[in-house]
Amino acid sequence: MAVRKKKKDRRYSKGCNNQALLPRGSKGWPMIGESFEYFGAGWKGHPEKFLHDRMSKFSSLVFRTSLMLEDVAVLCGPQGNKFLFSNEKKLMQPWLPTTIAKIFPSSQETFNSGNSKFRKLLINVLKTEALQQFVPIIGDVAQQYFESKWKGKKEIMAYELAKTFTFELACKILLNIYDPELIKYLFGPFEAIGKGFLSIPIDFPMTPYRRAINAAKFIRKELVAIAKQRKIDLNEGKATPTQDILSRFIVYRDENGEFPGEDEIADQIQGLLIGGYENMSTTCAALVQFLAELPEIYHGVYNEQTEIAKCKAPGEQLEWSDLSKMNYSWKVAREVIRLTQPSQGYRQVMTDFMYEGYSIPKGWKVYWTALSTHKNPELFPEPEKFDPSRFEGNGPEPYTFVPFGGGAHLCPGKEYARLAILVFIHHLVTKFKWEKINADERIVYNPLPHPAKGLPIRIYPHIS
Repeated sequence: MAVRKKKKDRRYSKGCNNQALLPRGSKGWPMIGESFEYFGAGWKGHPEKFLHDRMSKFSSLVFRTSLMLEDVAVLCGPQGNKFLFSNEKKLMQPWLPTTIAKIFPSSQETFNSGNSKFRKLLINVLKTEALQQFVPIIGDVAQQYFESKWKGKKEIMAYELAKTFTFELACKILLNIYDPELIKYLFGPFEAIGKGFLSIPIDFPMTPYRRAINAAKFIRKELVAIAKQRKIDLNEGKATPTQDILSRFIVYRDENGEFPGEDEIADQIQGLLIGGYENMSTTCAALVQFLAELPEIYHGVYNEQTEIAKCKAPGEQLEWSDLSKMNYSWKVAREVIRLTQPSQGYRQVMTDFMYEGYSIPKGWKVYWTALSTHKNPELFPEPEKFDPSRFEGNGPEPYTFVPFGGGAHLCPGKEYARLAILVFIHHLVTKFKWEKINADERIVYNPLPHPAKGLPIRIYPHIS
């Protein structure tokens, strides 16, 4: 019998000891890899299918793919979450795909360094105790929002209005901007960024990608101008160092006693504005959708919130202590987040390492997403079922519910999001009832989640 010449096995990495095996998986099509399959699953409303199909076929712990022209290892399950959160800046560092980095070129360096210069300050500003000063502001924004955008209307587009609410809130908390015309002026370019952020990266005039690039340049220029004027106002006593996050950044000194420049501040604020309204607007819209679909859940939230409202005088705002009474509402919100928020991110491998018997080579990218656990039936039985009781007692097992990431890159805005969402829920259910106009409307991903048709609803005010 002829001896067949053994072909070189491309699953082995040259840079690893003992020719260690690379993770199993597929590189997909030449050039495009598996990007179409990845995005296509989201467009159909089930982004987790891309992950779970490959976890079933190759490994439930780690598999290989190719996305955006990069070799990618996908870490899955609670073990993957724990490993990634524990090894930030040791084995991996944050990384932006080149298509996104082109929209935010000035932010690439600060992103890759983990925003370390501002991170400690931001954590202090957004920690639980410090957030108490923002409760009245969030309450005022929510009250005015429902008065002006919902009251007296028969039908509205809930998703679009959720975006205007969260963006206006971010402008006031971050920048102390209250002028509605200026907020509207800034909102348009941010919408262009959102639509082109992860669109097909064709950099030609009139494409969503080019509009996003131009919009980001415009926003950065505006934020630099706002920062320069704020610095003048602080020097003249027309603003206070603690009135908003922008002012805190301006007066912040690093370990060398140096103040940050306006360009650096603008980059940070731009990222915070995007993060402060995109994901939260999805959660607010999804809350409206699920509460319309699930009357028993709505009544549970309504009963809890009306008990809190009974203790308030007419027009009196919520206080920090009221939030601790919203236990059921927060369980509902977390279940909404579990079902709709595909927390995700990329890391770049800094040095070869072994994981679960496989080699992950230096230069590869590691893709992390909460969907590998949030919709895993082994971790959350009947994962598509809406069940707030999952969060009773000690809640889900560690590293299974991770919408805000973890480790060195735990989202510093976690408590801010909780506060804003609970205040939104309070005003929503105590003022209105509603129903979906499109009964079969679903949430799709592009790749961020949103109602497929904008969530038109028919609203009815509560009769007091």
